Amino acid sequence: MPIRQLSPHLVNQIAAGEVVERPASVVKELLENALDAGARSIEIDIENGGTELVRIVDDGCGIPRDELLLAIAAHATSKIASAEDLEAVATLGFRGEAMASIASVSRFTLRSRTKDAEEGAELSVEGGTIGAVRPVAMRVGTSVEVRTLFFNVPARRKFLRADAAETARITESVEAIAVGHPAVAFTLRSNGRVLLALASTDEPKQRMLDVLGKELESELLEFEWSVPEAGGLLVHGFAGKPAIARPTAKAVRIHLNGRPIMDRLVLHAVKEAYRGLIDPARSPSVALFIEIDPREVDVNVHPAKTEVRFRTPQAVHQGVRRAIERTLRAANLVPFFELPKHDAPASPTASGFGAPRLFGSGIVSSFAELAALAHTRALERPEEDSARVATIHTPRAAPIAQLHENYIVTEDADGIVIVDQHALHERYMFELFFERLSQGDLESQQLLVPEIVECSIVEMDAAQTIAPLCARIGLALRPFGARTLAIDAVPSLFYSRGVDAVAFARSLLGKALEHGSALTLEGSLHEIVDMMACKAAVKAGDRLSEGELHALLALRESLERSTNCPHGRPTSLKISLRDLERRFGRS
Repeated sequence: MPIRQLSPHLVNQIAAGEVVERPASVVKELLENALDAGARSIEIDIENGGTELVRIVDDGCGIPRDELLLAIAAHATSKIASAEDLEAVATLGFRGEAMASIASVSRFTLRSRTKDAEEGAELSVEGGTIGAVRPVAMRVGTSVEVRTLFFNVPARRKFLRADAAETARITESVEAIAVGHPAVAFTLRSNGRVLLALASTDEPKQRMLDVLGKELESELLEFEWSVPEAGGLLVHGFAGKPAIARPTAKAVRIHLNGRPIMDRLVLHAVKEAYRGLIDPARSPSVALFIEIDPREVDVNVHPAKTEVRFRTPQAVHQGVRRAIERTLRAANLVPFFELPKHDAPASPTASGFGAPRLFGSGIVSSFAELAALAHTRALERPEEDSARVATIHTPRAAPIAQLHENYIVTEDADGIVIVDQHALHERYMFELFFERLSQGDLESQQLLVPEIVECSIVEMDAAQTIAPLCARIGLALRPFGARTLAIDAVPSLFYSRGVDAVAFARSLLGKALEHGSALTLEGSLHEIVDMMACKAAVKAGDRLSEGELHALLALRESLERSTNCPHGRPTSLKISLRDLERRFGRS
């Protein structure tokens, strides 16, 4: 075929494929326009999952009559005038292609009135065919009506999901935007039924509770962290306690200068902050607000504007992680196990913190070293940890018993504490490895006879990619033939704990193949140290001496995040005296 110039209508339809993926995309784009227009109240009506109708009415500044035609023209906008403006985008929309793209694949009606106009003006478009501008009676603001989306692109319409699924996506889009703009009232109706009615508020936390549920009020921890030298970076928001972690990342809501985003770098920082507090397969509930100089971020890297590029990504990553980390560290996260109120068997999920499955095994290779580290930590703990130290509940005396060679029973001022020896010792080993890593590479123990690891070709390649990590953790791994690797040295702590070096090397290669290149070396180290701690910790069934039991319990007050193992499982459970007294008929 000869090269030819595409028609404006076809160009708009192609653009619509990037900008207007489904009805939720239409809602998102139009809501952003309404917010840019200064709206304080926005009403959204949809029918049949938005496929038959999306109508958004706002009370913003409106569009002058003589600019209506420009409003639906491709790449026409009031938000960008020069290349310099593009380098410091301060509005949610800026490309000027949303309205044109939407109008090209729907039956589209735009009505608007400015405050100085006596009446509004209306413009209709059907599949790219533009009608005349007509007067219309309406209040100040803008109304955009999108009917029969993709009516002229049936192939794309066939890819839409069921009405209920599309409605759910629209609801998520509205909630995501609403969380970042609490001062704006939002109403969402589906087929006439109200799905969301969010009143305007000056309290961001109130908007969070309106969206996530008021029952979570006690589960949200407020945080704030500023890095003025990094473009005036301010990180603030609400971090959900580990107990309300979800199976998917949908509960992580990230806003950048009021714009909802789902940036991989920021999401990674959030998950790093919760590392060791929740199961890696789950995601925390977080509302994160990042404010930064618009010149420090490029929002023009994704058609849907959901991904961004920061000029100082490490500063943002660190700021997000530290803001959430220090807040979680200061909170008392030891879960209480509520005894049932009736005679029914105890339910492991009755407490609301999920199935409290404990995983056994633990103790340190050198208890003298453990005690020394605990003493050092107590003397050198940063001031920011003081709140955590004041609130955490730790055993006051000796252990009462070791049960099933796995659990340690002790007491504190509030009741009975049951400690999973493996989980707690695993947390210790994790901290010990990182303590050593902060001082340099881990010490190695040379093996008299190398251990041999049989590998596939892809595993041999993976071994080369993880060479820097191996050096950091004290593992000497080298090629020893076409499909074999030789282990010449292992981390000293591994040697003293009798860890199977071959099994660990296989796990390490598996991680390399599973994840590829990590976002940061730090993130890679966290994953590897997770594995190292698990393998080096005492296993379930280890009988501990009285001295070992004492030393292990001492860890609960000397270690950061002693309430959870590195994989997020609890190290301790508590049964309160109040519950015991109730069960024994004393109250």
